[in-house]
Amino acid sequence: QVQLVESGGGLVQTGGSLRLSCAGSGASFDSLSMGWFRQSPGKEREFVASIDWSGDAPYYAASAKGRFTISRDNDKNMLYLQMHTLESEDTAVYYCAADSLSFLLATQANWGAYWGQGTQVTVSS
Repeated sequence: QVQLVESGGGLVQTGGSLRLSCAGSGASFDSLSMGWFRQSPGKEREFVASIDWSGDAPYYAASAKGRFTISRDNDKNMLYLQMHTLESEDTAVYYCAADSLSFLLATQANWGAYWGQGTQVTVSS
């Protein structure tokens, strides 16, 4: 099955930037819709951004819109999340996910057939 590995997390000061990467393998990367989710201790996993198989129709959570940009490079089997103007509220483990079904056509609760192990993003004040 599809394997996903996130990288690029780290410690950054408030207002700074990070770019997260997700490397895919094991299946046809360009046939999958993909997305980023995050989870903080004591909180439920929340949606951050999604992108369809072609790289079109990016969709963002309200907390990410205007600050984060999701993109993909199907030739390299890579998914990215460029994050700017980071805030303390952005501190979380960020997960890469994929599914054959478009995120926009699924419920948030059941989308995501494949998941990475996550990468920690910590924003310090």
